[in-house]
Amino acid sequence: MLTDIECAKQKIRLIIAGSQVPEDPCHADNTLEWLLRLEPDADEALQLAALAHDIDRAIERIKVRRADFDNYDTFKAAHARNSAEILRSILTACGVKRNIVKEACRLVELHEVGGDPSSDLLKDADSISYFDVNLPLYFQREGWDETKRRSHWGYRRLTLRAQDIVKHIDHGDKELTRLLREVIHESVMLRLSPRHIFFDDLNSEL
Repeated sequence: MLTDIECAKQKIRLIIAGSQVPEDPCHADNTLEWLLRLEPDADEALQLAALAHDIDRAIERIKVRRADFDNYDTFKAAHARNSAEILRSILTACGVKRNIVKEACRLVELHEVGGDPSSDLLKDADSISYFDVNLPLYFQREGWDETKRRSHWGYRRLTLRAQDIVKHIDHGDKELTRLLREVIHESVMLRLSPRHIFFDDLNSEL
């Protein structure tokens, strides 16, 4: 017989397996793996949040869509809130303790922006996983310009510890290597010169 946490993880994985975004199932488990590398003692709420943080994308009829938002950050915030509400219903149905439900959903709602040690860990694990497993498929689907914009957004939100990890990710592909090197270099230049015109151009495109 499954425990409440096992029940929840099973249901989360089943839902994400139906996503039309091909990298979503791998990204969910890979985010959990990165979380445990960054914090081996991560609690149950953090682990559940890592697995389910993008679950909104797997349910077509209620997913938040980028086209409905003028601003990328606003879209991401809505996506996070919707994922948190979907997770809440799963955890409640599995009988997970209220304090774990509350914390896991809070973390999912904050996973794009962080703000405290636990949500910062989740944000880093999510972002590292994007570069680790999402990037090749995202590039294949979206092309150079969109992938570079998305990668800039993802790299800028990493902590310095996580940025150092991403610097060593190698997909063995010349185009992806060049793209990632450009993103890292330009991000460093932005940090050194925050008023650079490129910053304004990038934000306007996002």
